[in-house]
Amino acid sequence: MLALDVGGTGMKGAVLDRAMRPVVSLHRPTPRGDGPTAVVDAIAETLLALERLAAERGLRVAHTGVVVPGIVDEGLRRAVWSANIGWRDLPLAAVLESRTGLPVALGHDVRAGGAAECALGAARGARNVLFVAVGTGIAAALVADGRPVRSDGFAGELGHVRVRGGTACACGGHGCLETLASARAVASAYTARTGRPAAGAADVAARVREGDPVARAVWDDAADGLAEALAMATSLVAPELVVLGGGLAEADRLLLDPVRDRLAARLTFQRTPVLVRAGLGDQAGCLGAGLTAWQAVAHHAPTPFTGATTP
Repeated sequence: MLALDVGGTGMKGAVLDRAMRPVVSLHRPTPRGDGPTAVVDAIAETLLALERLAAERGLRVAHTGVVVPGIVDEGLRRAVWSANIGWRDLPLAAVLESRTGLPVALGHDVRAGGAAECALGAARGARNVLFVAVGTGIAAALVADGRPVRSDGFAGELGHVRVRGGTACACGGHGCLETLASARAVASAYTARTGRPAAGAADVAARVREGDPVARAVWDDAADGLAEALAMATSLVAPELVVLGGGLAEADRLLLDPVRDRLAARLTFQRTPVLVRAGLGDQAGCLGAGLTAWQAVAHHAPTPFTGATTP
């Protein structure tokens, strides 16, 4: 099985065995700056590279799962829209099948990551879960009463909840959570305030730990925005568990502690969700892509495995 998680910054691919263990992994950049056609080209090339890696190990590819950001209609196999990549109403699964000769199941990156966390990671056993991926963009996957909520592919756009006015977003709106709390926004805000380039959100997190006051202010803004958006989501859908994943969550307690405290301070009568870090780390989307592929073949998920997820 081939699995590919396409993010706004990078692509994570793997050849998975039947127990959902990565046999070999592959990371490549997403050429988002070159336009959506270049991204489709890169996805097709990466799938072919994964197929070659499988063949070198004597493995037959049964199916392929590709998960992408934005609005995705899994039933129609279309990438409907993405603010970060720029495609619109693209029959992506059919295009990739034509380009690679591989059978392709298409999914949404964050819904797939949420499914993986529910099956294999930090949300096992929970029936009401909000999985939030904070990376180049921000999106969420919702499981309510044990069932995923898709709403024709439009559910889960937490990154475009308005938390603060004035900052333009790639979606065409202003004040979206993504403009404040995404990994890209955190790095950009620090650079803008200091004139010193930040390599990424991890760089800003390191400077917070070193006592940099500007880094702390930027980080606090991001934590405050996340808490505000999660308070809205808690009032609406009452998750028992919120799982934070994506690049920003790699900061662990540096992010989770202030978000947890600020979320609790905003709630009154609502059920206060438990807030935890994703158990699968940056592999959640790729493993979710694998689940998407297996479900396309067998119409049910494989038996979850236990143990490390890193090959």
